[in-house]
Amino acid sequence: MDNIIFGIITVIICTIGYLFAFKLHKEDRYKTAVLLLVFLGLILRVYTSMDFYLHDWDEKYHALVAKNLMQHPLKPTLYDNPLLPYDYRSWVGNHVWLHKQPLALWAMAGSMQIFGVNEIALRLPSILLSTIGIWLTFSLGAYFFNKKVAFLAAFFYSINGLIIELTAGRVATDHIDIFFLFFIEIAIFFSMLFARDKKLIYNVLAGICLGAAILSKWLPALIVLPIWLLIIYDSGKFTIKSLVIQFTILCTLAIAVFLPWQIYIHSVFPLEAGWESTYNFKHLTEVIEERSGPFYYFADKIRINYGELIYLPLGWFFWKLYKSPYDKRAWALSLWFLVPLIFFSAVATKMQGYMLFTAPALFMITAAFYYTLHDHINKTKYKWAIIIVLILLIGLPARYTIERMKPFDERDRHPEWVAKLKELNKEDLSNVVLLNYKYPIEAMFYTDLTAYPVLPDQEKIKDLIHNGYQVIINDDNNIPEYIYSMDGLVIIKLTP
Repeated sequence: MDNIIFGIITVIICTIGYLFAFKLHKEDRYKTAVLLLVFLGLILRVYTSMDFYLHDWDEKYHALVAKNLMQHPLKPTLYDNPLLPYDYRSWVGNHVWLHKQPLALWAMAGSMQIFGVNEIALRLPSILLSTIGIWLTFSLGAYFFNKKVAFLAAFFYSINGLIIELTAGRVATDHIDIFFLFFIEIAIFFSMLFARDKKLIYNVLAGICLGAAILSKWLPALIVLPIWLLIIYDSGKFTIKSLVIQFTILCTLAIAVFLPWQIYIHSVFPLEAGWESTYNFKHLTEVIEERSGPFYYFADKIRINYGELIYLPLGWFFWKLYKSPYDKRAWALSLWFLVPLIFFSAVATKMQGYMLFTAPALFMITAAFYYTLHDHINKTKYKWAIIIVLILLIGLPARYTIERMKPFDERDRHPEWVAKLKELNKEDLSNVVLLNYKYPIEAMFYTDLTAYPVLPDQEKIKDLIHNGYQVIINDDNNIPEYIYSMDGLVIIKLTP
């Protein structure tokens, strides 16, 4: 019931706030209007992030690795103290964990180092970065189009349900994709500033951010390179020689940011690093973890994530590009969306988060289409049809925001099983093993336990006790009789 009350309050406040922001934008008070968009977007992100438990895929794994990084930043681990045999290739149960690039994990670890090991501290970096993205989208929209279009694009970013869900860790790839989105967008933002002002510092920052994007989620970040080239060339301020020099600086700085970690892990953890490299390439030719889909998977998915009418703005924009084939800014936006679409459509493994970093381009294209239609509303006898399309261009994404945030659902945001785990933390658990517990990853995040979902054989349990570990068995009403006859065990009931 509490979730519904706070959900209703959040929706009412944000609805009033967004209406007022649109009023400000019509009065050309863009600075205040965009600041209001940023503030309201922050409210939506904070509200959705206030699930006081870890989500299954993939947040709980990222959370535990980030917690362990607090103790040893250069050794990512899932099971920090593996007591049972494990497969180094299994990213859901191994020791050294290199399944993702480390930047987002380091940021989450740093946040928890400051604010404590808890869900909000874990999600805080994503909340901040995806909120800043609202302002970045406005800035880029003003460059590619104008402030009017930029404001609407920023609004779409502010309310986008998928971005909000990922920020809150509710869906797969969560904080990793938020970092990837942010650093690609800010790299393009600094590229735009460099094209405008010719200040070297902006190119340096673009290169660093490109490297950070790669250190967040690997090589698809290279989409920044052709966009950089088009933006810089479009400015007309650079000779071919200076463009080549600056491009070299950009690439060199990006390499300097992401390459040391790759060299390090292949030197220190060659087995795990080698496997993960192979595993990454397998996504291209094999369906991994049943993440399959037809070749049109992403073309179809964008209607869900950005509104069913997204194909109208895209069709209009590509027709416009066909009519003006030398518009470099339009080409930059087109490549931002088309290259990832073509590439990821061709690979075997498919997940909706793969295309998230193209979202700002889609927001800007949709906003530009909206105002093109709006400006022609009085020039056609089909005024009613245009009005309907304009309403749906905003209303459909807004509907998905509500569906993804779930503000009117009864949700248990403080589950009992989390409270029981936290109760265990009143004692020193550094030498305690919890067995037969179905939330082992969460148990290791909320406590200092080493936890497993399985119940090993009698001899292995005896070995653990012999080696000085306190063994706790979770009673799920299905444990074998021999457990009750063993000495040195503690049997408790944690399973809800």
